[in-house]
Amino acid sequence: MTHQVKESADPAEARSGGGAAFAELANRYRPELQLHCYRMLGSLEDAEDLVQETLLRAWRKRMSFEGRSALRTWLYRIATNLCLDYLERMPPARQKATAADPGGATPPATSIRWLQPFPDQILDDLVSSEATPDMVVVAKETIELAFMVAIQHLPPRQRAVLILRDVLGWSAKDTAAQLGGTVASVNSALQRARPVLKRRLPEHRLEWQGTTDVSEDERQVLQRYMAAIERADSAALAAVLRKDARAGQRAGAGGHTGPEPLWVEGRDAIITAWAPLLQHTHDAELRLRPTRSNRQPAVATYLRMSGDDRLEAFALTVLRIDGGGVAEVATFAPDTFPAFGLPSTL
Repeated sequence: MTHQVKESADPAEARSGGGAAFAELANRYRPELQLHCYRMLGSLEDAEDLVQETLLRAWRKRMSFEGRSALRTWLYRIATNLCLDYLERMPPARQKATAADPGGATPPATSIRWLQPFPDQILDDLVSSEATPDMVVVAKETIELAFMVAIQHLPPRQRAVLILRDVLGWSAKDTAAQLGGTVASVNSALQRARPVLKRRLPEHRLEWQGTTDVSEDERQVLQRYMAAIERADSAALAAVLRKDARAGQRAGAGGHTGPEPLWVEGRDAIITAWAPLLQHTHDAELRLRPTRSNRQPAVATYLRMSGDDRLEAFALTVLRIDGGGVAEVATFAPDTFPAFGLPSTL
């Protein structure tokens, strides 16, 4: 799944331009640096902070940029090391996610406390009209929540190696230079990381699918899901969920107030867990708006209780659709709405 991304030849321009010119040049790489930091950290907010720090640090050190590598490579080195330093300061549980079960089954997205959804608007900025089909596919398959959950189970350095080698397509030599290690250590880290990733990913995510477009099947399933929720129709909802579907909610999402993520396995268990909410909405109004997150269908849900004047942001839900049904539902708190350009009220 390696893809080598072409470097831009801009070192001379980067060194010779003034501060404002350098900032403008470096800022071109903001979307992909944000995606890189997000893969490393799993948090959109943390990624935004570290990208800002990356660009600030690069601007301060711009005169020391010797141009031996492209500006893009230099920026990635700064960003990667900032992410590794950041993770080093985190508790061990944040450095590497703990398995949800001893068998190593893939946990749902919401079992990783810090994982946040990534707006497709940022990905659209990254995947330009000049991008090759391979670049588009890599942007999709290595940003979906299933992949994001899987790589959170890798120690930080292994995660960095896998991202640089298998996602960005860098050589072992270039990766070693980025991380200040040896080619042998990079190859060793990659050999340890790949089996973990393979074990954690759903089978159908082990190979690139070759498209970022929403299929007609996905559109139909999404519409059925939205209609069932808006009508508070448990039978219709059960019909669109796979028998082995899983659902997870973060604290503050969908009315879940517990400190730990709520994880429900199986269609029947999901319908039972959601029954109070669906019954409650007979006295309220639910309105759903489709959006996209992590190159997956997503839904912004708004709720108006009886007597209220407006619909309030309630939850952002990211769906994994597989085999003609909803295989996984990951629900996040409404504080994610601003990143998606969604209003807090309707």
